[in-house]
Amino acid sequence: MALRKISKDVAIIGAGAAGMMCAIEAGKRGRSVILLDHARKLAEKVRISGGGRCNFTNRHATAENYLSANPHFCRSALARFTPQDFIALVEKHGIRYHEKKSGQLFCDNSSQQIIDMLQHECAKAGVEWQMPSQVQRVEHVSVNNDEQYAKKKFLITTERNIVAVDSLVIATGGLSIPQIGASAFGYQIADQFGIRVTSLRPGLVGLTFTAGDFAGFKDISGISVDAAVSCAGVSFRENVLFTHRGLSGPAILQISSYWQPGKPLHIDLLPQQNAQQIFLEYRQSALMLSNLLACYLPKRFVQIWCAVNFAELLITTKPMNQFHDNELRQVADKIHDWQVVPSGTTGYKKAEVTLGGVDTHELSSKTMESRHISGLYFIGEVVDVTGQLGGYNFQWAWSSGYAAGQAV
Repeated sequence: MALRKISKDVAIIGAGAAGMMCAIEAGKRGRSVILLDHARKLAEKVRISGGGRCNFTNRHATAENYLSANPHFCRSALARFTPQDFIALVEKHGIRYHEKKSGQLFCDNSSQQIIDMLQHECAKAGVEWQMPSQVQRVEHVSVNNDEQYAKKKFLITTERNIVAVDSLVIATGGLSIPQIGASAFGYQIADQFGIRVTSLRPGLVGLTFTAGDFAGFKDISGISVDAAVSCAGVSFRENVLFTHRGLSGPAILQISSYWQPGKPLHIDLLPQQNAQQIFLEYRQSALMLSNLLACYLPKRFVQIWCAVNFAELLITTKPMNQFHDNELRQVADKIHDWQVVPSGTTGYKKAEVTLGGVDTHELSSKTMESRHISGLYFIGEVVDVTGQLGGYNFQWAWSSGYAAGQAV
């Protein structure tokens, strides 16, 4: 049976945050838009984000909060559609929200409110939906003999129809969280059209260690410490959480995007204290060093950390007044620069984002359009622009979606 052919101005593959924002803006300009997505449930990544409350933006988002091989690329889009612009849309819909810390904004109630808001705006802009729907083939048409579609540039074949469009937007996301439908489709489309994709790896993800390196810490899974974690000249001060596989928590998720295999992490366990000064104050005390450290750090962590790093110093059984100065200096140095070398990450199943993507040197920073394939656009996570933890990735989705929506 021949597939039905339909004609639209714009097709957007991927009905997530970026895809819906692009559809809204294109529809508002009077463009006929169809949104295609393989999922049965709309915008699952929005729904599960922020513990179900959606950290929908960050007030302080700037280009410095993003990683990319082309670090200036995101500036234009972020300037044209700012966090305040998205906040205004949220407020227009009467969605109550709160700031947790450092500009991170969450819904008071449910992330479903953000999905409903975007759906409502799409409906108002006349956007047509086709989901669930599997895209089977994408073709770039230089010459089309069918008179009705002679001016169309792309043909998208699905299981139910062939969609002919002037503009094609790829908003399919990255590889992170495959259990809710993530796939490599967007990168495959880029490859099909000869558009370079930078190397990909999990970002904002927990780090793992070999069994031997971290065996002692498995017993304190669930305990967290406030620490400063550094590597590659970048540092984050937040909680570090011990897990049965290694380290997680906000500070580790943040630094994971900067960490490279084989490199050490530098962890300052007392970032606002001076361990040497503390030891000096208790130099003549009969207090056990481990008990002194337990005034500043979780006791179970202290016991294991001391045993792993300083078994020979008998920290858990020796009072302060029996240590040599150089021994205390060793302990203080290690407290402020505990170096650990992860063996890997917990992978895409646990990663919040995908680092790398469609090379931004191949795209216009103003419109997200391919520099070589007229009418082809890439937006959101599929692009090599990755935000830090805290609402920055959603802001990139809104900003890049808006930029493309003004041009398609």
